[in-house]
This record gives sequence, C-alpha cells and structure tokens, in this order.
Amino acid sequence: MANIKDIAKKAGVSVTTVSRVINNHPYVSEEKREAVIRAIEETNYQRNLNAVHLSKGETFLIGVVIPFINHPYFGLLVEGIANEAVKNNYKLVLFQTNYEVVREVEALKMLQHKQIDALIICSRSCGWDVIDEYVQYGPIVLCEDSRGQNVSSTFIDHYKSFLNALEYLHKKGHQKIGYCVGRKSGTNSMQREKAYKEFLKKIDVPFAPDYIFYECLKFEDGVKVVQQLTEMDNPPTALLVTSDIVAAGVITYSQEKGISIPDELAIMGFDNQPIAKIMHITTLEIPLVEIGRKLFLQAIDNTKNSHEEIDVKLINRQTV
Repeated sequence: MANIKDIAKKAGVSVTTVSRVINNHPYVSEEKREAVIRAIEETNYQRNLNAVHLSKGETFLIGVVIPFINHPYFGLLVEGIANEAVKNNYKLVLFQTNYEVVREVEALKMLQHKQIDALIICSRSCGWDVIDEYVQYGPIVLCEDSRGQNVSSTFIDHYKSFLNALEYLHKKGHQKIGYCVGRKSGTNSMQREKAYKEFLKKIDVPFAPDYIFYECLKFEDGVKVVQQLTEMDNPPTALLVTSDIVAAGVITYSQEKGISIPDELAIMGFDNQPIAKIMHITTLEIPLVEIGRKLFLQAIDNTKNSHEEIDVKLINRQTV
C-alpha cells in the first residue's frame, strides 16, 4: 500500500505539499495539486484516519466495558450510550470481559495508548488501585457510586433502593425475605448485603444465609433458585431479585411447580425491563437507557469529574 512518501515521489513534489493537498490547505499551485491527485488515484492511496485523528489528539472512539453482551441490563445501558454517541459523531469500542480483570485492563491500556478517547466501565472488576493508574490518560466513567474517586459516575444508591424494597415487602406482611444477586463480590452486591443485614436487625429477624442466592444472571438461574426453594424446610415467602430476567425465570418455574405467585411466593424484580412489563412483575424501575446517555456525556466532558445519582421508582404490578 502506498504511503505519503510514495505519493510525493511519484508526483515530483515534497511530502509537505502532498500533506497540504490531502488536507485541503491553500498555497499549493494548481499544477502541483493536480499532480498529487493523479498520483493518489494511480496508487489507490488511502489516508490513515487513525494517524489523522491522533495528530488532532482525538480518535472519536469511546470504549465501553461490559461483562456480558447478551444481558438485557447491559444491552439497555449500551443502547443509551450508543444513541448519544451517534448524536455526537462518536463510535464505540465494546469490551466483553466476562468479569475477567485481565480483559478490563486491556481496555484501560487502550486508553493509555490513546486508541480511545475515554472509557466507560458499566460493571467493574478491577480494584481502585488499578483504575487509579490509568486516570491520567483520559476520562474514565463508572456506573456505580464513585464519589471520592478521581473518575466520573452515574449511579443508583443500591443500599437505599434495596432497603426501600425490603421495607415494602415487610409492609406487605413478609418477614421471611430472601434475595438474588449476580456477583457476591461486586460493590453493588455488598451495598445490598449491608442493607439486608441492617433490615433484618431492625425487624428482629435472624440472618439466614440460605435465603441469599448468588450468581443469578440469566433466566435459567431463576429456575435453579426455585429448585433450591423446593428443597428447603422453611423457605422464604418473598424474594427480592436484582434482575427482571431472573425474576421471570423464578416465576415461570414456580408456576410449573404449582407455587402460587404471589400468595405462596412474592417476587420483586429490578430494572423494569420489557419482560417485567409483559409478565406483570412488581419491580424497581432503573432508567438504564437514560443512565447510558449520561455516562456517555460524562465520558466526552474533559473539563471535570462529576457524579450523578439516579432515582429509583417502585412499579407495583401483580407479583407482590
């Protein structure tokens, strides 16, 4: 493939003249401009857009880290990010990490090497000590409460929203309340566990470790939860499920096993995904598309770090 030096040699001009023609700069004679254009056409020269962008200090690429590309939660976040990217003439580079730290570090290194302008991390695996090493290279934005850190964030107060949901279930007459989460080690999961233990203490109910179900990310995981419930001597009467898709799995398999929803088992989901509307699931609405939009706008704002908390709304339907 021809480069700019090849074009200059073929046209009988300097590299500077070729560069001026390519970038539509003035002060090039018509004769030399035509010679350069002929050389470009004859050699089928293609501009290196990466080099052009880097010379301007921008790539117009934003990195987006997600653990799974096929999960509805992250799909809606990416939808919001992508919609705003289109409006602002940016493109996205998606990194699926499967919650592997090494893959997240690869995305951070792309920021370090100026291959992307900013990085949005929708669900974090790396510790803050690792994140801190890369904040000097460009904006990093997280979808979790990152106040006090040298990054921007748009987030839900998972402690507060979880506590409110537990209190709602308690007011509906439930004392034996369990919950389902994705990761045991995630920051949001730790906030939920803190709220759960404090809630139990407040209503004077002993902590039952068997009432917590981890690694609940997919519809099939909801089926596994019901299988465990049926083997319990004293199962919970209500479940707070931190994903509507998992809640749908719990409800579907409960019906197959003859467990009445909500009479024998009340279900509250999270996010208000489309499936929650279809299956009339009581849930906590998290405006994921709007959060994605805000994450993108924070990513392209080089002037300052900012933090915005998003309110959660209870949607009362038929499963509680």
